[in-house]
Amino acid sequence: MSFIFETVERFIAGTVGEPGERAFFIQARNGARLISVALEKAQVGALVERLEFVVNDLKKSGFSPVGNRAARDNGPLEQPIESEFDVGAISIAWDGDSKVMGIEFFEITGEAGGTDLSLKVSIDLGMCEAFVQRSRALLLSGRIPCPLCGIPIDPQGHLCPRANGYRR
Repeated sequence: MSFIFETVERFIAGTVGEPGERAFFIQARNGARLISVALEKAQVGALVERLEFVVNDLKKSGFSPVGNRAARDNGPLEQPIESEFDVGAISIAWDGDSKVMGIEFFEITGEAGGTDLSLKVSIDLGMCEAFVQRSRALLLSGRIPCPLCGIPIDPQGHLCPRANGYRR
């Protein structure tokens, strides 16, 4: 079963919870239709990195996003936040004819031959750039990394392997 959004009014990444215990979600909305899927922080980071690369490459090759600039969406996730599935794989593809980015999120599956769920959205370059900006800020809003080992520091500190187990 696939959830397909040929057009979206809203496409965002967001979180629920405190830094260090946050759950990450992608939401797509068009009219009254709202779909949420759960994924890992690293998946959001990888998606942002690839989208940014593709957008920059398109601009270098002469593609001009005239008239499709979307304002950055800083609003919270919409309620209710009920994940349709947990994301296992993500694919992106640029459609040069319709000038939209196709992004598809596939469910984690453990069964061979089982029915797979997916969410497919098509967004213009302006919305793609707005998604990248918001998501990058979201990723940077978490716990700060330890300057020695890079592991995120909890409010109560952490046992740093580079400091021979001393609490930082």
